[in-house]
Amino acid sequence: MKRIMTIQDISCVGKCSLTVALPIISAAGVEAAVLPTAVLSTHTAFSKFTFRDLTDEITPIGDTLKELNIDFDAIYTGYLGSFEQLALVEKFINDFKGSDTFVLIDPVMADNGKLYKGFTEEFAKAMAGLCARADLIVPNITEAAYMLGIPYNPDYTEDDIRELLKRLTTLGCPRAALTGISFDEGEIGVYYYDSTTDTYFKYFNDRLPVSYHGTGDTYASAALGAIMRGISIEKSLEIAVDFTLESMKETESDPEHRFYGVNFESALPFYIDKIKANI
Repeated sequence: MKRIMTIQDISCVGKCSLTVALPIISAAGVEAAVLPTAVLSTHTAFSKFTFRDLTDEITPIGDTLKELNIDFDAIYTGYLGSFEQLALVEKFINDFKGSDTFVLIDPVMADNGKLYKGFTEEFAKAMAGLCARADLIVPNITEAAYMLGIPYNPDYTEDDIRELLKRLTTLGCPRAALTGISFDEGEIGVYYYDSTTDTYFKYFNDRLPVSYHGTGDTYASAALGAIMRGISIEKSLEIAVDFTLESMKETESDPEHRFYGVNFESALPFYIDKIKANI
């Protein structure tokens, strides 16, 4: 069985980061190892929450795992909250990345043209440096613009997206997938570029008139779970789009759904079937 190490925060209540990554990766038939960077009572969309920084635990955990000769088939990073965490995670990747270790970085820090609270343009540049260690990055268009130091352009064309993807691979990662891309009001999906073959791939599905917390984490986790089952990157990105949409549909149809995330749990059978159909 493949093993993924995922490095991000965990909320006791709130469907994002590790509480999303762990069950989705497990449902793919892949072992999910976790390195929590912080523990919160709830995620930050709640009116009140506690926060305990676990930065000081990253190095001791990594050192202990190395002493035990534990290795990973993939390393997956999500939300990282400080320059120090970026540096420590880069060291972790350097320590554990073997010739066959797949590194996926989701540079969670911005959306809708703005950086999240607490982040700066300097942080975005540092995140771009970490992305150089990845085999695949999955930013949204806002994160891509900040990492490249260019203006955010919500009125993009397909040529703009293709050029943006090429520029992202100049950061040092050979493959980039832009999430949340739409050229039509009724569709949304992913646009992918592989610089090793100079090829593009795009896939879209229905766009719902709603938005929910945690869909980015749902997407990235589903994509990597599929990749670790031997499914091509292109097909894995497609599966992740479909699964994220299915999770949103499950949420929308549930009159008792909670505001803080999507009902990905009830969509897991859909995801598992997609995995089985493609391995």
